[in-house]
Amino acid sequence: MRLPAPCGPLSEGVVETLRARPAGPHAVPEPRAMGDVTYPLTDRDFQLALWILYELHYRGFEDVEDPGAEWDPLLMVSRAALERTFEHAVRRLVGEASQDAPALADLGDTPAAQVTAALVRMTARSGPSEVAQFLHRRATREEFRAYLAERAVYHLRESDPQSFVLPRIGGAAKVALAELQYDEYGGGRPDRLHQALFARALASLDLPTDLAPYVERATGATLASVNLMSLFALNRRLRGAAMGHLAAFEATSSLPCERILRGARRLDLPEAVQDYYDEHVEADAVHEQLAIRGICAALVEDEPDLAPDVVLGATACLAVDGLAGEVLLDGWHGRRDARAAG
Repeated sequence: MRLPAPCGPLSEGVVETLRARPAGPHAVPEPRAMGDVTYPLTDRDFQLALWILYELHYRGFEDVEDPGAEWDPLLMVSRAALERTFEHAVRRLVGEASQDAPALADLGDTPAAQVTAALVRMTARSGPSEVAQFLHRRATREEFRAYLAERAVYHLRESDPQSFVLPRIGGAAKVALAELQYDEYGGGRPDRLHQALFARALASLDLPTDLAPYVERATGATLASVNLMSLFALNRRLRGAAMGHLAAFEATSSLPCERILRGARRLDLPEAVQDYYDEHVEADAVHEQLAIRGICAALVEDEPDLAPDVVLGATACLAVDGLAGEVLLDGWHGRRDARAAG
């Protein structure tokens, strides 16, 4: 993949710096005053700049000729500055989402029991998202294709962020995370790798299977939902949040995937599309218990101080993904209204 086209001063500074091929350390991209970023969670320029810096730790870019860019100290300073603003915005959103939530101490006798009860409670009441219900009953074929294209930024890297956490935890939680990741990576079968299943779904609809074109079009909110996983997984201090995010994602995936699968059948979409969602209806129902009890409860059993971070990660997952869904729905409704008015 080549570097994506920038869309503002922050992403332009990152892209130009990575293309500069300096003899010494990279210069820090010229920052835009953070006061100009009114809402980082939907600001596409902000999120694209951060996504590019994170991607250096995944597959990287063909046109970044310096192999040391991943750990360039000044680029790391730039990433840290963006991360601080991003994390602050996430924590503020989580605070708003948690105003009516009971205190952990009221949910059980031990930190592990408290975390289990909190995760079960918050995920059980989430229900199918409005996006899943729209895809189930109302979406056109083109809107369904647009949904797959928007989500490709995540699904073509599915489960990769969480793999960074494996060396950062131990004991039963490590074993459970490895088991879950083994399933996500196809259970030993490369053709069943979930990333590959999604790529086949895209190809069946004549959509590209490489990541680059999707990054170019993804909304800031969608990029934020992907960046959130990297923020948690690439910072060891946030390993508890990474696992809480994983638990919330898995626990709220099976039912929406079942609704989306029905929508794919209603539209008579290709078998490869149906196969992807059918796989997740079954797998994520199993992963829900594995993630909540096998990973998060076991992690907090070993490290009780991580209990608040686990809840933070789960709440952030639901809130940020919910925001991305709202932006997507608003776009669909806006286009429908524009066609009706025209």
